[in-house]
Amino acid sequence: MAHDVLISKEDIQKRIQELGEQITKEYDGEELVVVGVLNGAFMFVADLVREIKLPVHLEFMAVSSYEGTKSTGEIKVNLDLKESIAGKNVLIVEDIVDTGLTVKTLRGILQQKGPKSLRLASLLYKPSRNVHKVAIDYLAFEIEDKFVIGYGLDFDGKFRELPYIGVYSHG
Repeated sequence: MAHDVLISKEDIQKRIQELGEQITKEYDGEELVVVGVLNGAFMFVADLVREIKLPVHLEFMAVSSYEGTKSTGEIKVNLDLKESIAGKNVLIVEDIVDTGLTVKTLRGILQQKGPKSLRLASLLYKPSRNVHKVAIDYLAFEIEDKFVIGYGLDFDGKFRELPYIGVYSHG
């Protein structure tokens, strides 16, 4: 099982630090509800909240649209928010935006809950796969259309633990 490093651990940490500073400045002393999208974003969320120097309330949602390497095109909410986000600043944290369907659906669901503001941070973005245009307010890296693993991203549940982002290749 070979894979090439696409984005190193060091580059990821440096970029997350920059995003954390930007988010801290933009919300300047306000409270922020960070909604991590499981399972893929768990590492990104953990590292990002450590770099945000604000009062952070952490929530998680789990949605699924993937089976193997193919997107099913259907979004299912497997875990919803526990607390109300009405009148609060909300930051959705995703591992990757490719077709944009998951984020578009998630945004719609959360918008109905009446947040004061709703923004998106994504570790990765694949513009070549994008069908549903979504604004990414805080983007770490734009990548080509390759199947990536590591740093929370998986292939059938494996490779999430890698400290870098690699390109998955069979063999």
